[in-house]
Amino acid sequence: MAAGFLSALSGGAVEVRSAGSAPAAQVNPVAVAAMAEVGVDIAAEQPKVLTSDAVQASDVVVTMGCGDACPFYPGVRYEDWALDDPAGQGIEAVRPIRDEIRRRVVGLLDSLGVPVVTP
Repeated sequence: MAAGFLSALSGGAVEVRSAGSAPAAQVNPVAVAAMAEVGVDIAAEQPKVLTSDAVQASDVVVTMGCGDACPFYPGVRYEDWALDDPAGQGIEAVRPIRDEIRRRVVGLLDSLGVPVVTP
């Protein structure tokens, strides 16, 4: 959801990589539905493993509770967003998670000096 919002709200001004330390086989269909409700299509996304190369090539790495499983490199800005996991939850529980992710993405874009565009 964060990658979807970051791509949409930056209007493509930010290169986004989405990956995880232990990615699922598919994107959570409830997350896909929740994002579709706000006009962001993440249905075609595929979970990917977070690689050291991807981290080293990034200016900012946003983690969501991966702890020691995520590679760490000096000089890369890290933000760990403590959020409820939407896995296994219904749409009513996922909507507030989605909305909090959007709020944090807007803050991240602001800190990067990237104007927010409405998708």
